[in-house]
Amino acid sequence: MPNYDAKPYHFGFILGINQMLFSVKPIDSLPLVKWDQLQSPDIFADSLFVQSVTSSPKPGFTVGIVGSLRLSKSVDLRFVPSLSFGERLLNYSILAFNEGDAQLIETTKSITSTTIDFPLTFKYKSKRLNNMRMYVLGGVKYTLDLASQKKAQESSSDITVKINKHDIALEVGAGVDFYADLFKFGIEIKMGYGFNNMVKHEGNLYSDSIDKLNSKVFLLSFTFE
Repeated sequence: MPNYDAKPYHFGFILGINQMLFSVKPIDSLPLVKWDQLQSPDIFADSLFVQSVTSSPKPGFTVGIVGSLRLSKSVDLRFVPSLSFGERLLNYSILAFNEGDAQLIETTKSITSTTIDFPLTFKYKSKRLNNMRMYVLGGVKYTLDLASQKKAQESSSDITVKINKHDIALEVGAGVDFYADLFKFGIEIKMGYGFNNMVKHEGNLYSDSIDKLNSKVFLLSFTFE
């Protein structure tokens, strides 16, 4: 495909493996803040103290459509609307006191996400070497989380951490394109960091122990154009 890059635009699709997680900022003096059972009905105790809150990822997958517009010999503008499925875990270490006895409880809250992503990025390409070309990219992404309110109707004894639907993220990444006879195949790794505070404070221990919750997404994708 010697003249592939001279065309003004290209279309294709992507398949990817993602890891979604959070950057967690707890509230000030978190271990000293006292909570009661009304704020955590799923733990039976007189008083509770959250010692730490961390996030861990689980693998998910992404599918999407690629639209690429040639701006110059080395720069393309890319729009890749995609659908992503993933899960993030919030891990809590809680010191519980009940009638004078202390117990350290480890509990995890799962946040399932189904997102529609609209990333707009600039792709800066190196010179083509035979049938290979490397590139870096950067841009912004709007994300709509369709599953953010999925568990809103669950009973009060089963508290879930709910997040906001909308997010804006910065995206950076790098990859390499391989030119075949009939199509171009690419391997790309990308990271996105969200600007919005995603946590919804609802008066319970799990949401109100967090000051800020920012999304982080790592994506390994394969493109076909």
